[in-house]
Amino acid sequence: MYHIPHFKAHNENEVFEFMQNHPFIILNGVDENNKPVATHIPVLLEKRGETIFIKAHIMRNQTHTKAFEKNNNVLAIFSGAHAYVSAQHYTQQNTASTWNYSAVHASGKINFLGDDELMKILTELTEKFEQNKESPSLLQHMGEEYIQSMLKAIVAFEIEVEHIDHVFKFSQNKDEVTRKKIIDSLENSNDFSQKQLALEMQKHFKD
Repeated sequence: MYHIPHFKAHNENEVFEFMQNHPFIILNGVDENNKPVATHIPVLLEKRGETIFIKAHIMRNQTHTKAFEKNNNVLAIFSGAHAYVSAQHYTQQNTASTWNYSAVHASGKINFLGDDELMKILTELTEKFEQNKESPSLLQHMGEEYIQSMLKAIVAFEIEVEHIDHVFKFSQNKDEVTRKKIIDSLENSNDFSQKQLALEMQKHFKD
């Protein structure tokens, strides 16, 4: 991930809020032979003092799980909206088009947890994403036999985040007229990704 001052957040809280708003991550690592592995999972975030912890679960006996057990250094990638931005909207013409996007890279060490912690994480994850206290899909409404069989197949973990990088590339290096043209074009597009990027750009410049 490159470092250009234009494309950085105003403060650390903005980065943490972005991570909370984009909880479906790519978790990357390497195995004992330095072969890369990755998996896609929803996660929970927790702050303990100034330290961020990422909590989730993955299936046992998978290639990536075995790799994380051998080498506990991992990288979590949080991705936001992204889309092509045409230079036709620039005040200064005859320059290159680009791709706007937002992403956070959080690295640290993965630590596998026991069944008690697994139950807590499963309960928290389900409640967070169901967002309905009456939902029949909450963990407390599932049968004990089903829960026990599920626990055998998955394992909980947490990652103590040691380092965070980010890029929020929203045309901050362009003049206000150009940015407005870009946002208007994205907002009026029929493409979902472009509309989502317009919303993120609007929020960024409003803040």
